[in-house]
Amino acid sequence: MLKPTDSCLQLSPPGAHRAVVALGSNLGRRIVYLHTALVALDKIAVGTMQCSAVYETTPVGYLDQGKFLNMVVCLHTYLQVRVLLSYLQQVESDCGRRRIIQNGPRTLDLDILLYDNEYVCYGDLQVPHPRMVERGFVLVPLAELLPEIRLLGGKTVAQLAKTWDTVEEIRYVGRFW
Repeated sequence: MLKPTDSCLQLSPPGAHRAVVALGSNLGRRIVYLHTALVALDKIAVGTMQCSAVYETTPVGYLDQGKFLNMVVCLHTYLQVRVLLSYLQQVESDCGRRRIIQNGPRTLDLDILLYDNEYVCYGDLQVPHPRMVERGFVLVPLAELLPEIRLLGGKTVAQLAKTWDTVEEIRYVGRFW
């Protein structure tokens, strides 16, 4: 069940975890890939998912590629963080994701931004996402769902998102879910 306006700060149901996931796509039918990811996330969600609006953004890192559609989703799930990562990677693979060029074009990119209030550090997973404060395409939609959460340095997501208005091209596309 998708709902854009509920607070992402609600308490998790007993035994569930709050996960915040960034979604991005810049190949093929981008909006279809985002929708496919939302359907897959809804299958593991406990209760209602909260979705940000969709934004079109310029690429970061590897620049020789098309623009991305980006959004952020907050959900509660019974999956442990490593199982969630595996699930997200399978969804990416099912959508044709190929890891050829680092930060290169992709049909679908799913990143765990936050998982409860935990700090997780593995070779293939760090939570909170280590580069999210450097990415306006993450902060702007995240600010819709969790504006008052404080990140590294003590600033809120809303404060950090405002600094990206002039740095990175982030264009509001619309609210679809």
